[in-house]
Amino acid sequence: MTAFDDTLRARIVDNLDSFERRALDDAGLAHAAVAAVILPDRAGRACFLLTRRASRLRAHAGQWALPGGRVDAGEDIVDAALRELHEELGAHLGRDTVVGLLDDYPTRSGYAITPVVCWAGDAPRLHPNPDEVSVVHLVPLEELDRPGSPRFLEIPESERPVIQLLLWDSYVHAPTAAVLYQLREVAVHGRDTRVAHLEQPVFAWR
Repeated sequence: MTAFDDTLRARIVDNLDSFERRALDDAGLAHAAVAAVILPDRAGRACFLLTRRASRLRAHAGQWALPGGRVDAGEDIVDAALRELHEELGAHLGRDTVVGLLDDYPTRSGYAITPVVCWAGDAPRLHPNPDEVSVVHLVPLEELDRPGSPRFLEIPESERPVIQLLLWDSYVHAPTAAVLYQLREVAVHGRDTRVAHLEQPVFAWR
């Protein structure tokens, strides 16, 4: 069990502070942000929030996702991530909960996604918006270290490896899988790992 405590927070903060994140400045990509929220469950385990998108959404319906969306005019990356977190899950977190950023991830649908890592000292009250979220899970961080996960596949449509992250009896795909993999490697374990080259499955290219 990975305990949600000050020791873990200090390690994550130190790892993110020493990480030289890579931002994308491609003018052809719109900017988006996701919130990678680390929080405790009732057993005191360190967890992250993971949602399944509502089936009625026009884009990427039913897929596993981190709370997030497009950066609106007048917002910065952190503002956007925290706003989306509130809109999707009803959770109020302040900028003081942000402990760092991970690399931008370019999506096939034309976005540069910036992951904003937040440390929620107390588990926030969650009220999922049914128009956007069908279910929300608190997933223990140790689930990211399951043997055989992630796995990398070759596809004929791309020279880049497709990443699949095993959670429960399901596979999570990029961009969410890429973000969670870098969260594990960089924030939790302090390993300098890049993910922008990892591919999405063809069904997520739209």
